[in-house]
Amino acid sequence: MTDVRYVYAVTRPFDGAGATLHAGPRGVAGAPARTLAHDGLLAVLSDVPAEEFSDAALRARLEDLDWLADTARGHDAVVSALNAVITPLPLRLVTVCLDDDGVRRLLDSGREQFTRALERLDGRVEWGVKVYARASEDPPGPPGARADRVAPVDAGPPGARDAGRPQSGRPATGRDYLKQRMRRRDAAEGVWAQADAVSRALHTELSRYAEAERVHRPQDPRLPGAARGNVLNAAYLVPRENGEAFADQVRRLTPPGTGVRVELTGPWAPYSFAVTTAVPGIEGGEAK
Repeated sequence: MTDVRYVYAVTRPFDGAGATLHAGPRGVAGAPARTLAHDGLLAVLSDVPAEEFSDAALRARLEDLDWLADTARGHDAVVSALNAVITPLPLRLVTVCLDDDGVRRLLDSGREQFTRALERLDGRVEWGVKVYARASEDPPGPPGARADRVAPVDAGPPGARDAGRPQSGRPATGRDYLKQRMRRRDAAEGVWAQADAVSRALHTELSRYAEAERVHRPQDPRLPGAARGNVLNAAYLVPRENGEAFADQVRRLTPPGTGVRVELTGPWAPYSFAVTTAVPGIEGGEAK
């Protein structure tokens, strides 16, 4: 069986790299990670089956959200193991080279960008902050609640929570029904307006504590594990030693109330701040 090289990240060479990866989790496709050193840079990669990561296979698989989620988890498992001991430069999801020489060419072609990014990101981590407009029946959590690495999933399909409840609140007439619908619409609009205001204020203040920030598109609720109602989806670059102080700021700035949920995640490797320095032309395909 022929293997190709799935490349997770680029770092500077560091002591104990092999031991870190040997003791760490398996990566994409359940493959162990290894390193390849080349002219002062270190690529972290796995050998994965060619038939699963060829151009043709990837074109089909990149439309499969479950496969993408599994691949992202394997990718992050390796990058997170690195992030515990050094600041890695994560590459785009599904960066694939044909062989070790292809990895060396990848390092050579992106050397200037890689070196500059590693210098800029050294000693820094990424914190994520998401703000959600919460439905009125959702239970409130503590302000600035720290989330697990996997986003929470809503408890069942729409209306599932109401199954089996008594219907004493059912409107008696068509006019009552319309009034009830209007009240619910107004309440929902109020929650979204509150979430938007919280998002703007939170982002303005947190940007003052971060060295850089990125605002991403709201999270797609179709993705596995994604919650609905995402208003703010932002990332902040923070010196590693200031991480807990930054988390405290999120909790301090989160207003009490039941209409808005603020989710804090991290510390992560600086994904959001590395992607702009990735090698051009490697967009989920093969680096020859």
